[in-house]
Amino acid sequence: MPQIQLTNATKDYKIRDRKAGRSPFAEFFNPQYTSKRAIEDINFSVNPGEMIGYIGPNGAGKSTTIKMLTGILKPTSGTVRVFDRDPCKHRTKNALKMGVVFGQRSQMLWDLPVRDTLDMFRVMYKIKPGDYKQQRARLIEMLDMGNFLSQAVRQLSLGQRMRANLALCFLHRPQVVYLDEPTIGLDVLVKDKIRDFLKQMNKEQNTTIMLTTHDTQDIEEVAQRLILIDKGKLLFDGEQNNFHEKYKDTEYTLEIVFEQPTPPISHASFELHKLEGTEHAYKIPYTQMGKGEAISYVASQHSVADIRVRESSLEDILKKMYQE
Repeated sequence: MPQIQLTNATKDYKIRDRKAGRSPFAEFFNPQYTSKRAIEDINFSVNPGEMIGYIGPNGAGKSTTIKMLTGILKPTSGTVRVFDRDPCKHRTKNALKMGVVFGQRSQMLWDLPVRDTLDMFRVMYKIKPGDYKQQRARLIEMLDMGNFLSQAVRQLSLGQRMRANLALCFLHRPQVVYLDEPTIGLDVLVKDKIRDFLKQMNKEQNTTIMLTTHDTQDIEEVAQRLILIDKGKLLFDGEQNNFHEKYKDTEYTLEIVFEQPTPPISHASFELHKLEGTEHAYKIPYTQMGKGEAISYVASQHSVADIRVRESSLEDILKKMYQE
């Protein structure tokens, strides 16, 4: 049975329509509203242990979806089920089985040391002392938190606060975790640590993770499945490899470094893209010549110091789709 199920889920917001020329008296006693659709007829399900990249441009409806899954918002129409329950009606019960991190919004109390907040969460989630001790030690080790446990939250760096928030999120061994921009503003070392942590928790505890982020490297390294929405509508739902196959460019770039200055390659499939000294780059359609065939052709005809194939990255594909 799926842990998460959305069926024709739609969410409309009422927005106050303040028209120019209307008096403050009329605005107060007879307010007028317009409706804005945030998501429309969204259908997808998530099984236990899946790692989902839930992506789309700003305003696509990602945060609205997460808020419905956590029970903060109720759909205007359609159904949302988490653990086979309505998340709005069973918000407290569902909270015991899930964890949430919303970007840089901290769950910790500003003046308390990190270790005291962990102890407080143990009481809130009614975690058994033995389970708490084991999970706490594991999280501290995995997130490298030992050197700032006794510090007040206000004294922590952004990266330390995010690691502490992740520890709180996973402390009660949630079955489902929603992460909204968990690596925003962090340096590359902390990002790597968080990505490794998420993959390890998914593997060890079979935690279902739903990740929304604009950092495509987070998605590429963590998510096995992509769900793409734009303007509230579902555009793609499937394996990450299938996404690349469906939306990649019709051509790839062959980057070559020759051992000595070389004139441009004369071949119908090779379109010169860049020539700087001994460095060449060619655009080659997939339908005209495969990557292996192109590399073999160049190596057989010339003395090559280095050769690389560059295909559309996830960032390239999304950038193109968002622009369109």
